[in-house]
Amino acid sequence: MTNLRMRPARTSDVHEIRRLVAPYVTSGALISKDAVEYFESIQEFMVVEDLEAHGSARLIGCGALHILWEDLGEIRTLAADERARGRGVGRMLVQSLLERARGIGVDRVFCLTFEVEFFRRIGFEIMSNQETIDHEVFAELLRSHDEGVAEFLDLARVKPNTLGNTRMLRHL
Repeated sequence: MTNLRMRPARTSDVHEIRRLVAPYVTSGALISKDAVEYFESIQEFMVVEDLEAHGSARLIGCGALHILWEDLGEIRTLAADERARGRGVGRMLVQSLLERARGIGVDRVFCLTFEVEFFRRIGFEIMSNQETIDHEVFAELLRSHDEGVAEFLDLARVKPNTLGNTRMLRHL
């Protein structure tokens, strides 16, 4: 029997994170990123390891919490190894990232996903519009160069990358 362990990601995990993400990039579910982008945001990531009986560990899942604003975060780059699907790895990661969001004062967490039912089961709802954003905050967010912010705001410049995805939100 195997054991799963979650921990904050380390810089030494970047190559394995990219391996986990690669099939999702190929399918179009996630956007391709250069290694430097993963290194720059490594502190946002949690990873799940499968602890083998012989003492070694293999990374089987990853996910990140990116802060967009005072009360708003985004779950991004959520990926699980194909062999680990159905073992609760995604749920473990999302729950951990939501706890992290609560701990730093975030009230709402956004995601852009093709996996609507998965996120629905964890309490996310489909966003119908952006009316919940204060106009001053919206103006501030428009200044951001972060793609996640652009995705949250549903800006035209990210439409080619987000076609078919569903914008979802969870209130904590």
